[in-house]
Amino acid sequence: MTTIDEKLAERGLTLPKAAPPLASYVPYIQSRNLIFISGQLPFQDGNIVQGRLGENMSVENGAKAAEACALGIVAQIKAALNGDFGRIRDLVKLEGFVACTPDFTDHPEVVNGASDLMADLFCQRGQHCRTAVGVPSLPRGAAVEVAAIFSVD
Repeated sequence: MTTIDEKLAERGLTLPKAAPPLASYVPYIQSRNLIFISGQLPFQDGNIVQGRLGENMSVENGAKAAEACALGIVAQIKAALNGDFGRIRDLVKLEGFVACTPDFTDHPEVVNGASDLMADLFCQRGQHCRTAVGVPSLPRGAAVEVAAIFSVD
């Protein structure tokens, strides 16, 4: 069976360290068999990917930013489970927020950057429900923010 790290390496990606909270919240919390991962911002080379879709960022770059958010989610679930990805039963839901102009309508394609990575890394366990919405701004000028809910054993 291929490990998460092997699948990431195949895609030329590296799992970052779990990011600390930027404000007054916790990065994850477990309630019974669910783990809620707080919204993750897209980090690239230690900096937040900033921009607004429909203004100064392409859909492709937005999808890469969403993929970076998904990497942050994987880092948080790894921390929550002490590295034991085998405890994951399902990725229940992704919530994607896209900073964009009012006329931008390609939110699904942007958030696919996160969804596709999760499906690739976790296979059947990575299929999920999803929300993809546009907002006028996100924390620290981020282009995308993605949160997740996992069911675990």
